[in-house]
Amino acid sequence: MKKIAILGSTGSIGTQTLDVVSREPEAYEVVGLGAGTNVELLLEQAAKFRPPYVSVATRELADSIRHRVPEGTRVLHGEEGLNEIAANAGADYVVCALVGSLGLISTLAAIDAGAAIGLANKETLVTGGHIVMSRAAEKGVKILPVDSEHSALFQCLNGEDRKALKRLILTASGGSFRDKTRDQLKDVTVEDALKHPNWSMGAKVTIDSATMANKGLEVIEAHWLFGVPYDRIDVMIHPESIVHSMVEFEDTSVMAQLGNPDMRVPIQYALTYPERRPSPASPLDLLAAGALHFRPMDFGRYPCLRLAYEAGRAGGTAPAVFNAANETAVARFLRKEIPFLAIEDIVETVLSRHAAAPSPDLEAILDADRWARLEADSIGG
Repeated sequence: MKKIAILGSTGSIGTQTLDVVSREPEAYEVVGLGAGTNVELLLEQAAKFRPPYVSVATRELADSIRHRVPEGTRVLHGEEGLNEIAANAGADYVVCALVGSLGLISTLAAIDAGAAIGLANKETLVTGGHIVMSRAAEKGVKILPVDSEHSALFQCLNGEDRKALKRLILTASGGSFRDKTRDQLKDVTVEDALKHPNWSMGAKVTIDSATMANKGLEVIEAHWLFGVPYDRIDVMIHPESIVHSMVEFEDTSVMAQLGNPDMRVPIQYALTYPERRPSPASPLDLLAAGALHFRPMDFGRYPCLRLAYEAGRAGGTAPAVFNAANETAVARFLRKEIPFLAIEDIVETVLSRHAAAPSPDLEAILDADRWARLEADSIGG
């Protein structure tokens, strides 16, 4: 039986992970659930899976639910609570599904404890990829991608000679506004932005999909996961989200992983690798799909993707600054403080003010993260 801890259990990836786990109760034991402020959903999860540990965002929330969790469940809180679950809940597999840069420290804690990592938090590698991958190699820990695109690349590369790899091709749906012009984006609303055409995701990731910042984060993550330079990582728009990503080899062969847009497929593959098991997802019917379409990426239309490539190539603390500025700007947009197009303006301004420090340690990354958030919060919309 695999002992699993889920950091971000009440989010989109966390709830879908628990759906996968619940279909094979004899195969998994949930030993820890880390959440934020959605305590009612966390309590439902705790009642069903009865984990030894749960964690919430604050001490006040922890105190408010301590009498409502199952007997024997310990209630933790804050970053310390997440780290405790990651390192000391006895998990041999930790799913990191936290939103944003919060996942970096807890992922490192899980690696140090020797747990395999199911990585759905791309910001972990964006902000500290050089530290995470080095630490995982040192500890002999597997990092298995949960994002659909990186799972696709992982599957296409499985068993292949990496020396024959020519390039990685990430696909992007284009997000909520893929058919709108730049002029039409000036007055779009939060409600419009949250209507993703293909995927069921959390609010932050859905906005990132609309700006293509999400794909930029995925490019940086792919660089670290697969050790591929940025000039050999391409992005194309694929509105149907059926081809999840592709790999081109030196002999011109292209391998792709296809499937209906359902995150439970890459989640389950990460949990069961190298095995494949029956999935709750609907099987792909290419005859019903009819046609698949692909468009070249327009970096003028999606400046956040261009900025992500630039930050990745600059290296050091630049990707952490890109991520933190974007997180802050997206939060401000969701609070309706700034218009949609101000997100990319804020990110570009903050990056222009930053001198990237090379080979940063964890403290330098966290300092850059804090600085970027303050800068992004101070810029008018």
